[in-house]
Amino acid sequence: MGTTSDTMRTKRPTIEDVAAEAGVSVATVSRAMRALPNVAIATRHHVIAVAERLGYSADPAAARLAAGTTNTVTMVIPNLSSWYFSTVVAGAETVCAEAGYDVLIVGVGSQKDLSRILSEHYQLERRTDGLVAIDVVVTPDEAQSLTQRGLALASIGNRTVGHPSVQIDNKLVGRLAAEHLIGLGHRRFGMIGAQNDNPLSSDVPSLRRRGFVDELASQGLAFDHDLLEPNDFSVDGGQEAMAALLNRHEPPTAVFSMSDEMAFGAIMELNHRGLLAGRDVSIIGVDDHEFARVVDLTTIRQSAASHGAEAARLLIDAMHQDEHHVVMSEGPSAAPSSVREIVAPVELVVRGSTGHIELI
Repeated sequence: MGTTSDTMRTKRPTIEDVAAEAGVSVATVSRAMRALPNVAIATRHHVIAVAERLGYSADPAAARLAAGTTNTVTMVIPNLSSWYFSTVVAGAETVCAEAGYDVLIVGVGSQKDLSRILSEHYQLERRTDGLVAIDVVVTPDEAQSLTQRGLALASIGNRTVGHPSVQIDNKLVGRLAAEHLIGLGHRRFGMIGAQNDNPLSSDVPSLRRRGFVDELASQGLAFDHDLLEPNDFSVDGGQEAMAALLNRHEPPTAVFSMSDEMAFGAIMELNHRGLLAGRDVSIIGVDDHEFARVVDLTTIRQSAASHGAEAARLLIDAMHQDEHHVVMSEGPSAAPSSVREIVAPVELVVRGSTGHIELI
């Protein structure tokens, strides 16, 4: 029969073994091994030394379960194939990887899908520590439910009250587009953008449209709403919308495309008809897609990768802050930090797809 020491040599040391040997609680071992606050430096060094002597290393799955964490960040996006969303995710993944978090991508096609995922029945808290909502609207009740279940939340493209967010001034995007086209002498404008019945309630298209129309009005010009063609934020959507505009009795001389991918489709339709962007019809997009310079597209630049990276940083900061508050909850409570709401810059990038028109 083997001795107790023989058994210890063949059995993997547990966190309980470390706690017993070090003379502290399991919770203290967990905090010390993860370098969390509220553990004395001497105690942390003592626990780590005992763990090394016993050959203890935390099993990732067990450690996450014991700590009530998953080391996973979930990103909810409405379109898995879109360049914008994939670029945002890439920026966030880099930051998450550096911080030791895995990333889970969840696509949603409707508000009903989103509500189901955010509901208590879905138990998202068992799969992730935090959520980044990209261009989807999280209601106040849904946000409160996530918080009560211990989940951090950050948003990109939309603001969720009480939670960090990264967004751009979409009205400014529309104003910059209109200002540029007006300056080139255009007076008959078309607009192509998202469907009016947006299934995820995002206000991005309506804000860009409002900014464009407001800028026209500020310069004594009116927008003909018959020249608004809603469609998907995609190449196919842009081509279909542009075809509809060109089939009008009086087509526009300039078109504001609410995304570069739609603008690519619009340029394809012009080429199909023997027309040239910048000469026959001016086209301006939004994003500065990596292929925008390839097709010489004038656009309103936003840094999608930076948006994802910044939102990930805000989310991780929020998760660590919440973790700190939990650890310190037995003592005096610290005042919560102010929520960071970042408005990222945008910039007009002029290329050959927009050109002057002679005033008549």
